Amino acid sequence: MSLLSTVRNPHDLKKLTAEDLPALAAEIRDFLIHAVARTGGHLGPNLGAVELTLAIHRVFDSPHDRILWDTGHQSYVHKILTGRADDFVNLRQRGGLSGYPSQAESPHDIIENSHASTALSYADGLARAYALRGESRSVVAVVGDGALTGGMCWEAMNNIAAADRPVIIIVNDNGRSYAPTIGGLADHLASLRLAPEYEQVLDVVKQVLGRTPLVGPPLYDALHGIKRGIKDVIQPQGMFEDLGLKYVGPVDGHDVHALETALRRARDFGGPVIVHCVTRKGFGYPAAEQDDADCFHAVGVIDPSTGKPTAAGGGTSWTSVFADEIVQIGHERPDVVTLTAAMLQPVGLKKFASTFPDRVFDVGIAEQHAVTSAAGLALGGIKPVVCVYATFLNRAFDQVLMDVALHRLPVTFVLDRAGVTGEDGPSHNGMWDMSFLQLVPGLSLAAPRDATTLRAQLREAVAITDGPSVVRFSKGKINADIPAIDRVGTVDVIYRSPEVTPTREVLLVAVGAMAATCLQVAERVASHGIGITVVDPRWVKPLDPVLVDLARAHSLVVTVEDNGRVGGVGSTLAQLLRDADVDVPLRDFGIPQTFLDQGKRDQVMADIGLSAQELARRIVELAASRAPALTTGEAEEETPAGQR
Repeated sequence: MSLLSTVRNPHDLKKLTAEDLPALAAEIRDFLIHAVARTGGHLGPNLGAVELTLAIHRVFDSPHDRILWDTGHQSYVHKILTGRADDFVNLRQRGGLSGYPSQAESPHDIIENSHASTALSYADGLARAYALRGESRSVVAVVGDGALTGGMCWEAMNNIAAADRPVIIIVNDNGRSYAPTIGGLADHLASLRLAPEYEQVLDVVKQVLGRTPLVGPPLYDALHGIKRGIKDVIQPQGMFEDLGLKYVGPVDGHDVHALETALRRARDFGGPVIVHCVTRKGFGYPAAEQDDADCFHAVGVIDPSTGKPTAAGGGTSWTSVFADEIVQIGHERPDVVTLTAAMLQPVGLKKFASTFPDRVFDVGIAEQHAVTSAAGLALGGIKPVVCVYATFLNRAFDQVLMDVALHRLPVTFVLDRAGVTGEDGPSHNGMWDMSFLQLVPGLSLAAPRDATTLRAQLREAVAITDGPSVVRFSKGKINADIPAIDRVGTVDVIYRSPEVTPTREVLLVAVGAMAATCLQVAERVASHGIGITVVDPRWVKPLDPVLVDLARAHSLVVTVEDNGRVGGVGSTLAQLLRDADVDVPLRDFGIPQTFLDQGKRDQVMADIGLSAQELARRIVELAASRAPALTTGEAEEETPAGQR
């Protein structure tokens, strides 16, 4: 019987001897490699956190003691040790195990944390709550994969250090986020990792103290002063203790005994402590350790024996089209620079960084700083292009509004993974950006439908000089090019049914990547003898007023977008029609305002009524009925989720 099969909860783990742990760690790594190879997921971060997670669950009593993971993608081993090993067969699949902590899965999962740098603030609040309630519980926050580059961590530490509450901050320091961690903090932690002399000298101090009888305050203070001096000279890590945090480390993050010793010291201290653990991302799997890009941070389905993808490439991706075009723009415009928040490779900036190494800035997991730094670059006469996932721009809304738009600065934002992203679950769907960006005065927002329009609209966005601009695109394989058959104003006409029946004609407004689906919808609708025109507005903020004229010439307007319906393009067009006293019925189809379950993108789109078949069925029914209930906002109860 394997050791792993005997561990169904943390109490079982505590029954094992120290001699059992190396073998258990090896079994867990083998399990992770084969499990993640089947479904894809975050492999490198979890391979590096095996011994650390074992030590945490042997020292602390979860769920009585609260263990928070930041970022949550390093929690796979935690899931295994808390009874969910059998569920890995459906990792990140529809109805299966989440790739992040999930309250619905286990009482051991406290926060569903997949946006980084937040756990210390949760920990501060939890510790305050337990103090107020008179409960004795440790609060443990595991901070890794570059999360300490986020400003929220430092805001939280400032408060944690000011109070004498038992918060243990474990820094899982692998020197990386997706790629090597950037910035002064990273350099500082590296200096700690690379100074083994410190621990050797501390061992001497401990031995001296141990041999000295009746150590009184003067001698102790002198020795403590020597210790602090050694730290400052050999390991310049005084910032943690200057904040008021007791510092323990650096500790070998792959030595369970050393980790347990350090964590017990931290637990027994009774106040705020930071435990600095040095780990290696991808540890124990040669394919991951030798991957210079990101140590297998996240993988698709792979061959576990080689680490190679098992499926052929899925065609050209939206990201790769952007990656090539921004390099071309860089050649043409020496004033163009790019910024990202610890996501250089995922957002397609690797080629730009290789070509123009002095013109790319990775600020770490600090989206707010990235946006305002870009504002400063624009004030200085440079053209900044900020590249992040659509979901992560949520974190910097105030900076977009007040630091960029208020000053009418020409900052361009490129939002990858817009719309439904699928397997990463509710936190990663880019379904909010077109709604909250509609609020920003003077901002222009492009939603390209294919590779050609992506290239063209990226160039148009970069050329804007009187305010911010946004280009947003989807995840995965890009659509085949959809040529325009006509242009009205700035709006592209991409389909007209062969035989138009004016009294039953539909204007279908296809937003961005939904254009390909809308062409399928149009063919289905036209096959029922219903005249239909499909247009792509290209720029969805501001909407071209010619859409009002087009709407006036049709009997029904339908909008389809991969964004939340509240405040989306459909809502904006409806307001535009009302303001122009155009009473043509409008129905808007988009993402319902709910947190979507994980699953393949096509599955999720079908679930929310955005498949071609379901959209065509609804439009045929609406066009056939042309009832008064077609007006926006009515007949809500009869419509599926995501539709109105």
